[in-house]
Amino acid sequence: MNGAAGFDLDLAAVRRSFDRAARSYDGSAVLQSRVREELLARLDYVTLEPATILDVGCGTGHATRALKDRYPRARVIALDVSEGMLAMARRRQSWRRRFDRVCGDAMRLPLATGSVDLVFSSLTLQWCPDLDAVFAGFRQVLAPRGLVNFATFGPDTLTELRTAWAQADGLPHVNQFTDMHDLGDGLVRAGLAEPVLDVERYTLTYPDVYGLMRDLKAIGAHNVNAGRPRGMTGRGRLRAMESAYERYRQDGSLPATYEVVFGQAWGPAGEGRRGRRGGEFTLDPAAIGRRSREA
Repeated sequence: MNGAAGFDLDLAAVRRSFDRAARSYDGSAVLQSRVREELLARLDYVTLEPATILDVGCGTGHATRALKDRYPRARVIALDVSEGMLAMARRRQSWRRRFDRVCGDAMRLPLATGSVDLVFSSLTLQWCPDLDAVFAGFRQVLAPRGLVNFATFGPDTLTELRTAWAQADGLPHVNQFTDMHDLGDGLVRAGLAEPVLDVERYTLTYPDVYGLMRDLKAIGAHNVNAGRPRGMTGRGRLRAMESAYERYRQDGSLPATYEVVFGQAWGPAGEGRRGRRGGEFTLDPAAIGRRSREA
């Protein structure tokens, strides 16, 4: 399962986009905050005392800090592909609530086999074109009966914007997302146990389509499709897209729909941990290039 069918992400563009958005992210990440809180709340329904937690795609570190507050005795590792985001995450630390920060790729986790008790990932998997590699990595780093707790976008996300652009020029302007059933199949293929998935839909409203586009830019959610149109978009195509989007206007506002898939799965029981000593985790320098530097 290599992400959404027929969709190829420009991973260098993903990294650059989030580096640029690191300082503006929190001001526009309203939906991301709500989903993160829902995903954290779902931990209330499981019995877990993790020694090591991995926050995959930590962004500016809100979930990382919340996980450290929830499990103060655990080692918490904040992992992100963006150095800029990790620099912002560092500000969430206090002398009582410190966590490790690692610059790394969710498709090549730089941690030892069986070294993590909880993998947490909020709205990151949609930036990973090879979800089979992601889930295989989760399976590898999980300790026996460790938990994966994640949220990602489903295919109805930004359907209004996608349809409006399709009517304007037919080119790919909006990223594509993976269906819940395909995500579940990927968890099973990876050997993760007892997967449970469900979908919730959220709607944000804007006075015009440009407000939505500004928010997407502020959080780094640019069009990073490898086949995206290059260069400036002409005014004619922008006006055509705007006109097409206006057909969705209700009660004076334009909606932006987000489909969010929540998932949990467990690591299989009965396999001893390997590569872990005294609560330590092992980094593979070849896999991640470099450790996040202190700001």
